[in-house]
Amino acid sequence: MNANTLMIQGTTSDAGKSVIVAGLCRLLARRGVRVVPFKPQNMALNSAVTVNGGEIGRAQAVQAQAAFLEPHTDMNPVLLKPNTDIGAQVIIQGRVLANMDARSYHDYKPIAMQAVLDSYQRLCAAYDMVLVEGAGSPAEINLRDKDIANMGFAEAVDCPVWLVSDIDRGGVFAHLYGTLALLADNERARVTGLIINRFRGDVSLLTPGLDWLTRETGKPVLGVLPYLKGLHLEAEDALPGESAVAKDVERLRVAVPILARISNHTDFDPLRLHPQVEVIWVRAGESIPPVDLIILPGSKSTRGDLQRLRDQGWDVQIDRHLRYGGKLIGICGGFQMLGTQIHDPTGLEGEPGSSPGLGLLEFETTLEPEKQLRRVEGCLTMTAAFVTGYEIHAGVSAGPALAKPAIQFSDGRLDGALSKDGQIFGAYLHGLFDAAPARDELLRWAGLAVRETPDYRELREDGIDRLADALAEHLDLSDLEGLLPK
Repeated sequence: MNANTLMIQGTTSDAGKSVIVAGLCRLLARRGVRVVPFKPQNMALNSAVTVNGGEIGRAQAVQAQAAFLEPHTDMNPVLLKPNTDIGAQVIIQGRVLANMDARSYHDYKPIAMQAVLDSYQRLCAAYDMVLVEGAGSPAEINLRDKDIANMGFAEAVDCPVWLVSDIDRGGVFAHLYGTLALLADNERARVTGLIINRFRGDVSLLTPGLDWLTRETGKPVLGVLPYLKGLHLEAEDALPGESAVAKDVERLRVAVPILARISNHTDFDPLRLHPQVEVIWVRAGESIPPVDLIILPGSKSTRGDLQRLRDQGWDVQIDRHLRYGGKLIGICGGFQMLGTQIHDPTGLEGEPGSSPGLGLLEFETTLEPEKQLRRVEGCLTMTAAFVTGYEIHAGVSAGPALAKPAIQFSDGRLDGALSKDGQIFGAYLHGLFDAAPARDELLRWAGLAVRETPDYRELREDGIDRLADALAEHLDLSDLEGLLPK
């Protein structure tokens, strides 16, 4: 088998593939190994802008950080961003190719596979070790034909596979045994080890089950990873839990309506991890509770999500919130919703047409085919507080409200708008709360006397290091050692 590649596959989505690849990247990078993460195909609405001006899944950007690298489009050559239940925007090597329904993309997969292999070969030539993350499960029978995300890729490059399952969800033995049983003989032979993730309790009580699993499958259990409480790594797609704030501290309550096609919800991680901020996710069928600040998040289908927002009655609740003096922030698609009109003349995100916005700021947005992708820094116009982040949007906005911008970038460009009454802040910038100066200023603007501000990048670094330490302690890595260059 290929001597410089290892693939991590999972029995289910969110089994732990992303975090294990991130932890192994940090573990090897600490040892001086030139290691790089790779995910052939990713389906996610959380994305990041790369150093070469493309777009990849957010998880691969975190894995790049773990390997002490800048994210690059070769790390995730195929990104699918769902915009309906049966269709997605297809991004190849960082650039938008087209919107495709599931059948069209299935037919396109052989061409996508060539892009995958081209990116993989470039990484192999530049690095000592490629750590590959699969997608979903390799045992999804309906997706086996033309597979490029799991065993189809492993077969194409002839690499070994570790299979991970999440015991915290229950059914771990059935997941591992059943997944192996559903693989073809040649695919099953590629699996050189099993990993059980997120175990709570006394591992000795698990030993009979581990012995049975090894005996019945013929595969060694490489280790049992403990449930790491308080671990923070940005989620691939699943929404994280709500934040908890001690009752004896001054706090700011923030509500985020969950849109059907919410994108880049990692924008809110710095707020969830702030000891004085309570983030409340508002789900369909729920009312927006009394809060200090409402934030409208990004969306992959802005007009469709705006209609859903109205269907939930959230537009009326936002108006009431503003009448009582509350603050409102719109980010990217959420910013576009604040205007008077959203035009999609070519049907980039659905049926061609226009939709009335919330009418809270006087500007209109037109969706254009060329997506704008930038990593940027600058300052808030309110107090010149430093801000950094990235732009990922197809919309171009224009109107009188933009004469009072929210952000000025270091290249001189302006972004977003502030309302005349000072209650509404809108911008295209993702990562708005990542930099402490901007986060503190926006929290003060929303009404919080900020006393304690954690360093968000340091929190991410601590999480990656903690994960790497756990892998080193609890996994048998001899199989991995054998793949490294001598």
